[in-house]
Amino acid sequence: MGVRAVVFDVGGVLALVEPMDFDARWERDLGLEAGTIGALLADVWEAGAVGAVTEDEVHAAVGERLGLAPARVDAVMADMWRQYLGRANTELIAFVRGLRPAYRTGILSNSFVGAREREQERYGFGDLVDEVIYSHEAGMNKPDPRLWELACRRMAVAPAEMVFVDNAPHLVASARAFGMHAVLFEDSAQVIREVGALLG
Repeated sequence: MGVRAVVFDVGGVLALVEPMDFDARWERDLGLEAGTIGALLADVWEAGAVGAVTEDEVHAAVGERLGLAPARVDAVMADMWRQYLGRANTELIAFVRGLRPAYRTGILSNSFVGAREREQERYGFGDLVDEVIYSHEAGMNKPDPRLWELACRRMAVAPAEMVFVDNAPHLVASARAFGMHAVLFEDSAQVIREVGALLG
């Protein structure tokens, strides 16, 4: 059974991101003890990842729990999005663009409420690939097997007909266990080489 679809993660793959030092930076800035932001907002971040809260509700929770005025909340969230969005992996994006029309292409990403609009504005992902699947819209995160099933259904392929690229080893292992071909992102040249070998 040949490969008919290639699907990519976003953060750390199509978008290159810095190590996440958001919490530590803002804890220093706000005079909070280390670990405070994670402890106070863990449920908000988790809910945002599966679309269980709105952006307005996220902003309200950040303000209430950290004791911040609206303008300060806006600054915190703008910095969160700056780090979340990262910068374009232009080499890999060019490779993805060249896969169509021979292969169906997609994005499958654990995300956060508001990501689609911002990533479309910055990267045009909706125009780059055939299907974009975000966890905050699907209501579940990788490695939930239902998300692998959804990806196959949306791409109209069997698991063995899909290549999935991610930078998290446990997600690559889960995709393989589901029956997909999966490539661990280490650098763009390596991914292009390994995906190309799977495509024959």
